[in-house]
Amino acid sequence: FVLEYRKRKTMSIRIDHTGRVLVAAPRGLAQDKIIELLKSKSKWILNKLKEVEEIGYEEVQKEFVDGEFFMYLGENYPLHIEIYDCIKKPEISMVQNRIYIRTPKNDSELLKKAMEKWYREKCFMTIRQRVDYYKEFVGKEPNNIKVKEQKKRWGSCTSRGDILFNWRCIMAPMEVVDYIVVHEMCHLIHMNHSKMFWQLVESVIPDYKEKRDWLKKYGVFMNW
Repeated sequence: FVLEYRKRKTMSIRIDHTGRVLVAAPRGLAQDKIIELLKSKSKWILNKLKEVEEIGYEEVQKEFVDGEFFMYLGENYPLHIEIYDCIKKPEISMVQNRIYIRTPKNDSELLKKAMEKWYREKCFMTIRQRVDYYKEFVGKEPNNIKVKEQKKRWGSCTSRGDILFNWRCIMAPMEVVDYIVVHEMCHLIHMNHSKMFWQLVESVIPDYKEKRDWLKKYGVFMNW
């Protein structure tokens, strides 16, 4: 297992998509105590490792070529590239279940930046709408909404009442996007993962555990 000491009260165990067992432990916790706790969770760890093996995760390597598939709101769409010498920068649109890029040149780095910008814009627009919808159910709304690069998190909430979202959220199905939005909005009331926090999440998204499990299983495919 990979061990990391942090400023926390309890130990957490996580299995990543490569099958690594990641342990976060309170500073000063003896290693024999950590091993004892890991052994007590051995059945759960082995089941998770088997899950990872069955799914057969592979690192996502996008090439940004014609015909390559990209995920948007839970569906895969083929990329169609068209070269236009007369334009200065790539333009992206969705037409008839395809993602079209009109670009001055077929350069993978240029197309990658354009695709990320497009995802960011779509993500912000969608999340803004979902926040407006769910504020009546949660009872609070954020001061600001930002879409950022957050490879290890889907979202985060600051003590100032700002909510930050990973731009990759927009690749997930809409019901999963809703869960991410509600999760972070509930942190405006409970800045922790206490029982009261999860009760509030469940009152708005009754099947939130299914959405959370979807992210755990398939979130890796949204990471490029």
